[in-house]
Amino acid sequence: MLLQRIFFTFLLFLFAFTANAQQVYPVVFYNLENLFDTVNDPLTDDDEFTPTGNYRYTDKIYKQKLRNMAYALQRAGTDKSPKGASIIGLAEVENNTVLNALIAQPELKARGYKYVWYNSTDPRGIDVAILYNPAHFKVIASRQLNVRKGAREPLYVKGVLAGDTLHILVNHWPSRKDGADETEHKRKEMAAANRKLIDEIRRINSNAKIVLMGDLNDNPDNESLTQVLGATANQDNVGNNTLFNPFAAMYASGKGTAVFQRRWDLFDQIVLTAGFVKNKGLQYAGAEIYDRPFLRQETGKFRNYPFRSFRGTYWNNGYSDHFPVIVYLKK
Repeated sequence: MLLQRIFFTFLLFLFAFTANAQQVYPVVFYNLENLFDTVNDPLTDDDEFTPTGNYRYTDKIYKQKLRNMAYALQRAGTDKSPKGASIIGLAEVENNTVLNALIAQPELKARGYKYVWYNSTDPRGIDVAILYNPAHFKVIASRQLNVRKGAREPLYVKGVLAGDTLHILVNHWPSRKDGADETEHKRKEMAAANRKLIDEIRRINSNAKIVLMGDLNDNPDNESLTQVLGATANQDNVGNNTLFNPFAAMYASGKGTAVFQRRWDLFDQIVLTAGFVKNKGLQYAGAEIYDRPFLRQETGKFRNYPFRSFRGTYWNNGYSDHFPVIVYLKK
């Protein structure tokens, strides 16, 4: 009887160890396409997202927008981890009001997500943030990166995931609305600010595990990624001066996360340091553009494009004009 108990205890231990060893931790980034509340903030240019603004952004639309976003975030990563995303980087959130409302949605509430957010100096009042599952990720420190006023300051968060220290940078780089070439220097400026912090962290620990994510408004082959950040598609070539961009190969194959003038761009990316591909502990275990059918426009001339929230200024009852992206980490 004693031997049976010992054997049974051993089997339980072995099962628990194996389950933990195979645990997958999805890290998601998603541009939520203007998740505003309906209140007019006199300090920001948010008038168009109010009930009397151009978008006729009523409380009914706001609540539906929250439900749509929560549903997409609930699903992202569950193909490889039933517990869903451990860490979620967000762009285009107005404030902590919308973040509190988002994590309180029925689709997300059970996971107990918490968030890190700072109010940026963006004139429109759209910020970046991180949602995290406290059962998986413990925050140690956080701050904004100082770039320049109005630059949608990147968010830096340091924490522990599965026993490994992670450094996370969430970005939303300047748009191309005034021309890609004319605004290129602004995105290079943001890339340089990120690279500076990455180098500072790696001077202390050359094997530091750093995740840079965001809507970069540049493709993986633009100079801000390839030259300023030093991001490459080949993980075998990643070293002290280079980063691994798993989305570079996807872009080269014609894939994207957003469409402009009927051309796919892959602006939404998650980039990793060498620690995820060359060292022990948490390791890179795959990446994908999360473009499931429910996130795609089903019919018409925009078929298979992202099923966006608004078509022009009319409520489309969709999700976002961007697809989410995911990197999977595994012990």
